[in-house]
Amino acid sequence: MAKPEFTCSVSVRPLPEQADPEQGVHAYAYTIQIVNTGDITAQLIARHWVITDARGHVEEVRGLAVVGQQPLLKPGERFEYTSWTRIHTPQGSMRGTFFCMTEDARPFDAAVPEFSLSVPSTLH
Repeated sequence: MAKPEFTCSVSVRPLPEQADPEQGVHAYAYTIQIVNTGDITAQLIARHWVITDARGHVEEVRGLAVVGQQPLLKPGERFEYTSWTRIHTPQGSMRGTFFCMTEDARPFDAAVPEFSLSVPSTLH
């Protein structure tokens, strides 16, 4: 049986124009690249993010699509998008899962490994 698989990678950058550190608001843009590394065409349907700040405050975000799209990817194809988030501390982390579906209606999850939200100059 054909195997569905999406592999995800992330890059992060600070978004100072959306931040207000004096008010405890720190903003980060993240770019996700999703590659269909399986051998069957599949579609990204929904997302689930777990966002954690340095104090341990957790926010979960769920929803259909990513940036308004539900990309259908053939084997070897990739999709990239950029979004952003705010947290209440200078450092934090995010991890997530994309709910996906094969063309023959078999569901599977694609994990986004935990990644750091931080400004490089704030790390010691």
